[in-house]
Order: sequence, then structure tokens, then C-alpha cells
Amino acid sequence: MGFQPVLNGETVPKENQEFDVPAPEQPELFLKKLQQCCTVFDFMDTLSDLKMKEYKRSTLNELVDYVTVSRGYLTEQAYPEVVKMVSHNIFRTLPPSDSNEFDPEEDEPTLEASWPHLQLVYEFFIRFLESQEFQPSIAKKYIDQKFVLQLLELFDSEDPRERDYLKTVLHRIYGKFLGLRAFIRKQINNIFLRFVYETEHFNGVAELLEILGSIINGFALPLKAEHKQFLVKVLIPLHTVRSLSLFHAQLAYCIVQFLEKDPTLTEPVIRGLLKFWPKTCSQKEVMFLGELEEILDVIEPTQFVKIQEPLFKQISRCVSSPHFQVAERALYYWNNEYIMSLIEENSSVILPIMFASLYRISKEHWNPAIVALVYNVLKAFMEMNSTLFDELTATYKSDRQREKKKEKEREELWKKLEDLELKRGLRSDGIIPT
Repeated sequence: MGFQPVLNGETVPKENQEFDVPAPEQPELFLKKLQQCCTVFDFMDTLSDLKMKEYKRSTLNELVDYVTVSRGYLTEQAYPEVVKMVSHNIFRTLPPSDSNEFDPEEDEPTLEASWPHLQLVYEFFIRFLESQEFQPSIAKKYIDQKFVLQLLELFDSEDPRERDYLKTVLHRIYGKFLGLRAFIRKQINNIFLRFVYETEHFNGVAELLEILGSIINGFALPLKAEHKQFLVKVLIPLHTVRSLSLFHAQLAYCIVQFLEKDPTLTEPVIRGLLKFWPKTCSQKEVMFLGELEEILDVIEPTQFVKIQEPLFKQISRCVSSPHFQVAERALYYWNNEYIMSLIEENSSVILPIMFASLYRISKEHWNPAIVALVYNVLKAFMEMNSTLFDELTATYKSDRQREKKKEKEREELWKKLEDLELKRGLRSDGIIPT
């Protein structure tokens, strides 16, 4: 294979000149190129070292191609040199991000200036980890806890391209180094706890949750106590942060993965969501309702019975929400066949919880689309249990009549009191003789 050597200092070969290196010499040249790629350039200064930057980029490309197609290059001496080169390039202090000024939902992220080199380093490292010749037993001396800690810190990078590569790298490391798995989970746990209870700022939450989704998927049964604790103490509280929308899809996926593994966790999960239910943010309410539907899609009927009362009290409040998107999202539950089957089996409990809200909304809600959805729900309830529906209708109407009667009596009482006050005022002014 022709393997172009990197330049030392300023010594530059003629352009396009190729060096055909005999196969036995390639591993040694591989090491030299790795050592030369440890040089890091300043990309904030766009005009400095242009030639050398291009030579390094070209060499990194060669290294990527070489690890992809070559065999026999991964000698024991190569492992420390690979990790050293990767560490020199990717481990750096990230630029400070002012969480008060930077809004990930609104603002464009700061892209990494050195990406032309950094991307190739990540690409090379992934190919190295995926190589058929890769031996974790040798690599574990160099890819250790300290290396993983530094890798996790990089997940705070604002550049989504870098976080995407980091996700793949960490996934490969988790898969190949059994001895690092518990440590990786613990450190992700720590990042999330700090994020929830201290900073509320960390750019890589979505990516770390994606990795966790795959990890949870591979958990052996029965689940360990530490895994269940992580669900209740870390994943559920993640719902409280302001930036939930940035990682909610990945978080909901992790929650559902847990419940598919162990259905007995359904009750603590739903009660946790109800405990942290947003009071003043309709956008978050819509997200919570979406996640609850995903949970109900996989819930077992025996678990549903345990949480139906508190759950449908909350759904009833959502249906009554003046914000039409919240009401609409809650009413969409009745379009889900599986949820409808659960509701039908338990209509004697759920219908009394929901009825008053639904009936009132059908008469009073400002949005005609919501009124139409409510009529469909009422019709479905009537078909499920017509006897109970009629009883509730009669009770609701008599209650409303009693309320109206009380309101009328209160109004009359206030009128009498006002008349008395008026008379007293007139007497005190001497207009009416005492």
C-alpha cells in the first residue's frame, strides 16, 4: 500500500508525490504518523500555519483509510500512541457557555473551529475501536476511567456534530470494556444529578440518554436495585428542568424501556410523573401527556388498575384546561385502541372521574374543535356503560340545579344586604326619619 509520510517541521515533499512503503515497514510508519498528528494547531487564527494544517488533515485522512483497510498494523506499541494522539486532539477546555445568554432552543450553537481536524480524529478513533484486530485486553491499560471521565466532559460541547461522534465513541467503549460499564453508568448518573439539582445546563443530555436507551435495552432480568434507583431518583426528576423539550423524546424512550423490562415499575413511574406535573407550562403538559400515552401503550392491565384513579383525575384536569392544545392532547387518548380497551374494562371507575368535566366542557368550552372531541368521548362512554352514563347525567343535572338554586339564594341574600346597607346609609344621613 502507498502510505504518504507526514512532514516533519517545514520539510515538505513535492505535491502528489507518493511513497510506496513495503508492508513490514508500515506499522512503524503508522506510529510516526500518529506522533506527528499530536501537534495541535490554532484554528481561531484562520491565517496561521495554513500549509501545516492541510498536511495534518491529509495525514489524518490517510490514517482513517489505513485503519479501515489494513491488517496487522495494530501492534501492542500502537495502542498507547493511538490513545495519546486522540487525547492530544480531542481533550481540551471547552469555551465557556453563559447559560443565561445561550438558549439551545433559540440560539445557533457555537461550532468547533478545529472541526476539519477533529472530525477526522473522531472518525479514526471509531474505526480503531471497531477494527477486527482491536484487543480490549491491551487497550484497557490506556482507555481507562480517567479517559472516560474526560470523554464525558466533552459531551457539554455546543457543537452537535461533536456530540454525535462522542455518542458513538462512548457506545463502542461501553460495548467493548466490560470493566468500565458500571463506572460509565455512575458518571452519567452524576452528570444528570448535577444537571437537575445544580446547573440545569449541560449540552449533551439528549446524547447521553440515547446511549442509556441502548444500555437499558441490554439489562439482564431481574433488574438490579441500582438500575431501579436510577430510574426513580434520576430519570423521573429530569422531567422538572426547563429545557425538557431538548431531550424529552430520548428520556421518554428510556422510561418505556424500563417498563418493558419490568412492568412492576409502572406505578412509581406514573406517580412520579403526576408528582412533577407542570402547573404553569402548557408546552410541558403536552409533552407529559405524550409520554403518558407511550407508557399506556405498553402498560399491563394489572398495573393500569393500580394507577387509574390518580391518572384520570389528572387527565380530567387536562381535558378542562383552557389551553386548547393541552385539552386536545388529553382527548386524543380516546383515539388509541389499546387505551380505549383499558378504559372500557374499568369504565365504572373512570367514567365518574371524567364525567363532570366532559359534560361541562361540552356546554361551555370556547373552542369548537374541543367540543367536537368531547362529544365523541361522551358518546364512547355512553356506548360502554349506558346505565352508569344515565345515572351520572341525572346526578350532574340535579347537582347543577341545586347549585343554581344556591346561587340564586346567595344573590337574593346579597340584594337584601345591599338594601339594608342602603337604608342604614340614608338614615344616618337623616334622609329617612328614624
